[in-house]
This record gives sequence, structure tokens and C-alpha cells, in this order.
Amino acid sequence: MFAHGFGCDQSMWRMITPAFEADHRIVLFDHVGAGGSDLSAYSAERYGTLDAYAEDALEIIEELGLRDVVFVGHSVSAMIGVLAVAKAPDRFDRLVLIGPSPRYIDDDGYVGGFSAADIDELLDSMASNYLGWSSEMAPAIMGNPGSPELGEELTNSFCRTDPDIARQFARVTFLSDNRADLRSVTVPTLVLQCSDDVIAPDPVGEYVHRALPDGELVRMRATGHCPNLSAPEETVAAIKAFLAKEADGRGG
Repeated sequence: MFAHGFGCDQSMWRMITPAFEADHRIVLFDHVGAGGSDLSAYSAERYGTLDAYAEDALEIIEELGLRDVVFVGHSVSAMIGVLAVAKAPDRFDRLVLIGPSPRYIDDDGYVGGFSAADIDELLDSMASNYLGWSSEMAPAIMGNPGSPELGEELTNSFCRTDPDIARQFARVTFLSDNRADLRSVTVPTLVLQCSDDVIAPDPVGEYVHRALPDGELVRMRATGHCPNLSAPEETVAAIKAFLAKEADGRGG
């Protein structure tokens, strides 16, 4: 089950999923407000926390009768996956977190990568000029200046997302604190950490790894925040190695 990050949709997995189709059932979906989702299903009150997005994922799992789910969450969906596993651990087999961050704002003894003022400025910029914010931030988030087409794709994805929902989703994302939830993850978990990630820098990946009861950290050669687009081969290889290791450990 692949869950996309902020400003993206399920098409962001198109270079990843083919590698798993022979051995797994693939489940893709769009968070409400993104891609082909039903915008009328959105309520600012309901989606005032990440818990509602986790409940959506669990509804899909329930509707499809899924068990032994390998949940692959990118960016904010990493924490959505953490929350979903905490709510229904019996449904999940493993968890893959790509560029996770349980808290974006620096705290006493914790490095999140942003000050509170940074986040306020980011949210204000989105509120005043969402399209301008998208065109400025997407290339920096992608982190691959040598491949400008990737930044352009992310910009276009941001611009396809309903701007009102995106602004609210950003507020929920960047102001959340899910550090305590990491301890409740009972399934083996892979943390994929890219270099030069402006959204989830290296100390964040290290924190997530340390906080998980059964976590593995892989530092990727890929740069930026979206290795599913910029380095699909490396991303696939890391996930497959994790799945193979866990399968061997459980007797095949």
C-alpha cells in the first residue's frame, strides 16, 4: 500500500510499483484533496489532525479486506502510516518510511529542521500566494537541480492540488508532533533517509530510527525529499532488501 506525500498524488509511485507487482497486490490511493479524490468528502474539522488521514487508510484496508499490509509512506504519509499501525497493528506486516518527520519544528534537544518562525513564514506564504509558493518551493524540496524537470513535475503536482485543502493539510502537517507515536509501532520498519533533504534532514531520520522499537535506517545516495521520483532504482532496491531480510528472518 503506497501513500503519497503532501502536494502529490498516487502517480508519484509510477516508477516504484512495477517492481513489486509480480509478488504483491498493489494498492494506490489519493488523499482527499489530491489527484482524483472526491473533494466533497473533505471537511476542515474532520481533517484537522493526521489521525483522519490514517483512518482513511484503514477504511481502504478494511474495505479491501487486506491483511499483512506493507505500508509505504512518503513524507507526511510516513507519520500517517505510523498512526494507522498504532490503531490497527494486526492489519500490518511491515512499514516503510521515506523521508519521515515526526515533528518539523526544533524543540528542546530535538532537531526538526525548522524554527517556529520558519513554519509561520511558510504557512503565511502559502496562504497569500499558493501558486507562487509552489513554484519556488518544489525545486528545493525535490533537491535535484541537475534534473529541473523533476522540480517542474512536483510544481505541477502542487498546482493540481486543491489550494484550500493544501493550505489546511500543510498546517496540519507542519504543526503536528508525532514523536510519541513512534514508540507504538510494533512491526519491523524501514527508514529511508536521503542526503540534502531540506524537509527531513539527517538528524530527523536518526531520531525516527532510534525511537522505533524495531527500526532499520538506510542512508541513501539520493538527494532531496522525493527519491521515489529522483532515484527509483535505489528506492526499490532498498525496499526489496528490507522485505527479503524480514522474510528470511521469519522463515521464508
